[in-house]
Amino acid sequence: MFSPMSANDHPVVGVIGGMGPDATVDLMRRVICATPAKDDADHIHLLVDNNPKVPSRIAALVDGHGESPAPVLVQMAQNLERAGANLLAIPCNTAHAYLEHIRSAVTIPVLDMIQMTADRLTGLSSQPETVGIIASSAVLKTKLYAKALEAHGLDVVLPTLADQDAVMALIKKVKSGQVSIADHQRFSDIANCLVESGAQAIAVACTDLSVMGQDGLISDVPLIDALDVLTEAIVTCVEQLVQSPVRDTIQGIQ
Repeated sequence: MFSPMSANDHPVVGVIGGMGPDATVDLMRRVICATPAKDDADHIHLLVDNNPKVPSRIAALVDGHGESPAPVLVQMAQNLERAGANLLAIPCNTAHAYLEHIRSAVTIPVLDMIQMTADRLTGLSSQPETVGIIASSAVLKTKLYAKALEAHGLDVVLPTLADQDAVMALIKKVKSGQVSIADHQRFSDIANCLVESGAQAIAVACTDLSVMGQDGLISDVPLIDALDVLTEAIVTCVEQLVQSPVRDTIQGIQ
């Protein structure tokens, strides 16, 4: 069972990473930037398994004939818990298709980036009724965001087939480190097309695309980056654990 930390301990956040490697490193950088720190000791202790050998989520969820990533993800989670993690985070939207497998295998909290991002979109002051989703084909097929948003009464708008092919091409370019200026423009075009199709807010729901940043993207509607949401949740939860180091005090874990 979950054990409260002693007064001499500090919170340790375990990161189930490597999907992709750049996105995991980007999460670490964002957490560092978001942490109010004056010295090394003020930063958050991250215990990271940056494992690029996790079986393909696309092959398993879209193609339907790939090895399930669930056993590897569960093993990573259990290893991080044994190594001392008090909280787990997964900087991969698609891997959240296996969230319940992971949660059932550990006794520590696991942040739900999908639900937290849906909550953030629901809570926007502009109160959008329709959200455009830029994500991998596996996220779209499993309806991870569609289900979370529709539970809040929001509709979703998805890229056209041609634009979704472009999204997948962009993801592969990030994974291979070959992103160009033209790719950033294509990313912006995809977002703009969603707005033209009725999106009143945009969710960047692939952490590989988060790596590309938001420079040049749309400014007419709110844009929520799931990796930003996860970053803020990590910082907030660690602050809560420092103040009262028991699981029940962590707010917002779905």
